Amino acid sequence: MEHEQPTTSAKAGQAADPDSPMHGPTLSTSTSSFEALAQRYDPNLSRMAINMFQKTEEYLQHELNAPLEDYKLLEEMNKATIAKYKDMRQIAENLNVSTNDLCDKFQQLAPLMQQIDEISDTVDKLEAAAYKLDAYSIALENRVKCVLQRKSSPHAGQ
Repeated sequence: MEHEQPTTSAKAGQAADPDSPMHGPTLSTSTSSFEALAQRYDPNLSRMAINMFQKTEEYLQHELNAPLEDYKLLEEMNKATIAKYKDMRQIAENLNVSTNDLCDKFQQLAPLMQQIDEISDTVDKLEAAAYKLDAYSIALENRVKCVLQRKSSPHAGQ
């Protein structure tokens, strides 16, 4: 038997390697409809496919990173809210201390205010008594004048 020499033609190479870039996979092993229609390797089509896959990758990366960025923003907002609540808590604690101090001072002043109220009531009573005494003294003065006028009037007529 004679040994056959390998041929260098493109057709012989394609027949020997059905998955070569010049030929591509055969219909029997291909599941892609575009590969079934392509009879030859097209560098332009390959470049466009690579470009499409890169753009798709970028798109998917951005789509997957968007929720991550949202969570990062939410985390920053939560940190800011925590800081605000800490400030508000400190303010509330200071207000509580101030309110307790004012309450203690009011409790200390309560007996003095009670005394002031009692003195005010006594002054009101004294004022009312003074008005009554003034009215009585005016009435008494008028009587005395009246009595003196009577005494002086009968003597003047005699």
